[in-house]
Amino acid sequence: MSSEPDAGVLAVLAGLPGGNPRRLRVLLDHHEPADALARLIAGRPLHPMVERAWGGPSGELRGEIRRAAATGSVAEAADWCARLGVGVMARADPAFPAQLQVDPDPPAILFWQGDLSVLDARRVGIIGTRNATASGRATAFELGHELAVGGVTVVSGLARGIDGAAHRGVRSGDGRAVGVVANGHDAPYPKPHADLWEWVGTDGLLLSEWPPGTTPEPWRFPLRNRILAALCEVLVVVESRERGGSLITARAAADRGVEVMAVPGSPRNRACTGTNALLVDGAAPCTSVDDVLAALGLDHRRQCELPFDPRPEPDDVEQQVLAVCGEAPSTLDTIVSTLGIDVAVAAMAVARLERWGRLVEAGGWFEPAGSRLERS
Repeated sequence: MSSEPDAGVLAVLAGLPGGNPRRLRVLLDHHEPADALARLIAGRPLHPMVERAWGGPSGELRGEIRRAAATGSVAEAADWCARLGVGVMARADPAFPAQLQVDPDPPAILFWQGDLSVLDARRVGIIGTRNATASGRATAFELGHELAVGGVTVVSGLARGIDGAAHRGVRSGDGRAVGVVANGHDAPYPKPHADLWEWVGTDGLLLSEWPPGTTPEPWRFPLRNRILAALCEVLVVVESRERGGSLITARAAADRGVEVMAVPGSPRNRACTGTNALLVDGAAPCTSVDDVLAALGLDHRRQCELPFDPRPEPDDVEQQVLAVCGEAPSTLDTIVSTLGIDVAVAAMAVARLERWGRLVEAGGWFEPAGSRLERS
């Protein structure tokens, strides 16, 4: 991970005007961070690919970038991150999350707080509308809680409504969460979720591609959704209207091969129009945590240890017959003499066991079905 001076340089670069993730990726692909900053400050030429990616900024924007680079104090930026306990890394850093390293649209720079190993666990995203119903919030809380109890990391955006309810559920289950936010670590948003920010940043992992001091502008939220989607193995949309960030995230997840699930809702509930549309488009229904665990391949409650057997259980006499024949292949006379029962009773028990496929006969000798295979 970056040293403090490097952290300061990356923070200054991440805060440059016009510096969207794609432009920053190209910049750092062709220049070391310190070299890139020095060139921007001095107005020296950058790699042609960088110039092309930045679209040949106008003189006004170029001047704005240069002034921002020149006035951005590397030492102050590094100190700010250090005081907040925020780590900074570029995509070339070995600690950069593997899920994002292979993403088609990864962040160029990540600001993080907490424990990166949280991403090593199985991961499920839970998202939904900010204007959630009480039922939706309860569902998100329950899913978060039960996934936490099952050892699954829950990824969400720490927004009002479904996101916050899911993370509170994780906290109640003593689990671990990942929060992907659209502003700097210095200003929790929304403010009522300050306690969740602190908890996620301490016991889980709080991620942003924006440096401290970045405000939560509306356009940043759809942009951050791709990161949230990339970190999930399964994405559950609890409630969503016909438009909104949740559907953007669902599309981003589907594009990345992440299984998208949706909680069915009443067609009369406007908060469910988006989730019901996802189901029509092929999303898997999520009616309980069992559905999510099954999607992860972790739900053993739906799998019987043995296939269902419609045959009646052997009665006492039949069990004794099976035991005798299990010790060694036996004739009817051997069964009668060993058990001391009437020959008719023994014959009827043998006939039922044969009919049910529990006993096989060969040349007058009886043995349990499958025993020859077991001995071979």
